[in-house]
Amino acid sequence: MDYYLTLINQLFLGALVTLKFFILIGIVSLFFGLLVSILGLVSNSFIKRIINIYVLIMRGTPLLLQLITIYFGLPIIGLSLSRTVAVLIAFALNYSAYFSEIFRGGFESIDKGQFEAAFVLGMKKRDTYKKIVLPQVIKRVLPSISNEIITLVKDTSLIYVVGLGELLRMGKIASNRDASLVPLLFVGLIYLLIIYALTKLLKRWERSYGYFE
Repeated sequence: MDYYLTLINQLFLGALVTLKFFILIGIVSLFFGLLVSILGLVSNSFIKRIINIYVLIMRGTPLLLQLITIYFGLPIIGLSLSRTVAVLIAFALNYSAYFSEIFRGGFESIDKGQFEAAFVLGMKKRDTYKKIVLPQVIKRVLPSISNEIITLVKDTSLIYVVGLGELLRMGKIASNRDASLVPLLFVGLIYLLIIYALTKLLKRWERSYGYFE
């Protein structure tokens, strides 16, 4: 019994690290993903080209490679980052690209007539986006956003490569130490519980936009 209590305590500490990074990355990525999508819609062709290149690079190369490049590669040119900062930058850049494409699709799905109607009613462009367009976009993209958020939970396991004590790393350490797969089974169970709870929250979020149906 003492073994299992010790193991659960170690994995709990790893789970807290996983959740901390998940929450920080999720908030930053959603914000910048939305910002990038808006810039791509209203900016000039040069900025749009820069955004397209950024999205291509982020989606076209593995997240693990991006993380390794930022943490181990940047010091070569004299730019050293802490483990936490490197992880946040790598994940935020990667997921912002995915979220921006999801939001872009949502914006482009809105009927142009709604913009014209808002203009006729004398609404400012900012208010049109804030009060009419954005709520509909969120409603339409929520299923895709939810899938990416759930994927993010599992992708946080990649931060083990920079030596941070997240959930999977703590499980691997315990598994190697005890020559047992039991710690990894517990790790899988904890991931399932986190994703189950997150799925419930995301479903409730989706239902909160049901008035647009």
